[in-house]
Amino acid sequence: MARNFCELYNTAGAIPQIREGMSIKEQAQATMEAGYRAFRMDAASTPPNTTYNTRERLLKIAEDCEQAREGVGKNGDWVIDFHQRFDLSDAMRGCDLIKDYAPLFVEDPVRTEAFAEDLPILRRTVKVPIAAGEEWGNRWDFNKLIENHDIDYLRATLPNVGGITEMVKIAAICETHFLGMVPHFTGPISTAALVHALGPFSGPVLLEYNYQGRTIPHVPIGLDFKDGKLYPNDRTGLGVELDMKPLKLITEITQRVTARAQTYFRPDGSITNW
Repeated sequence: MARNFCELYNTAGAIPQIREGMSIKEQAQATMEAGYRAFRMDAASTPPNTTYNTRERLLKIAEDCEQAREGVGKNGDWVIDFHQRFDLSDAMRGCDLIKDYAPLFVEDPVRTEAFAEDLPILRRTVKVPIAAGEEWGNRWDFNKLIENHDIDYLRATLPNVGGITEMVKIAAICETHFLGMVPHFTGPISTAALVHALGPFSGPVLLEYNYQGRTIPHVPIGLDFKDGKLYPNDRTGLGVELDMKPLKLITEITQRVTARAQTYFRPDGSITNW
């Protein structure tokens, strides 16, 4: 193991210490006091299904980020999710407006369909770290961005990439290029798997986490959380115990499924394609 625990940042204020009506500064301060590594904030949302004026929102974002820095303190960390709401020019302006407040990273600063083209331009233009990839699945979606240092943190997460083995392979790509990993939040079982899969990874790790204060009926034992951190354990396998009573069986897969497409195999049994 390369680390004693996995550091976390909370999603959308989902911790008991944060109450309705708190300012961003107060939320950030409460997050730090709860032991989390970083406070995470949104890109100045408006009520759902209403107009989002990006030029206006960027000014609001700058005000909010100033509060976040004050809340976490001089040596604290905070992150902001731009939520793919901005075209390249607005993303550049937004990153410039908040750079003096030293975010740990800006998440999904441009639209995902423009990642391959715009992230390299943005990385060479702005002075804030960039994180991206919560929707990526194939390592071939982003391997060139990693190799060219067009992002600073990878957000690919375990279920999207296909499991533990693939996550370890992706971690190896990041490790050889000195990129950090900040996987997108996921279910409790795959979060437990992330703790184990990324434990040996020597680079920076920060998990997005939103389970503190919530009971998980079907996973009574699984996530070893304490003071804003997740710890590995000595239990068998992933250390997860399931209570099947609250669950409903949808389907059961007992053998490889190949009927949905033509699938061709090499002589050694590995798939070549369809």
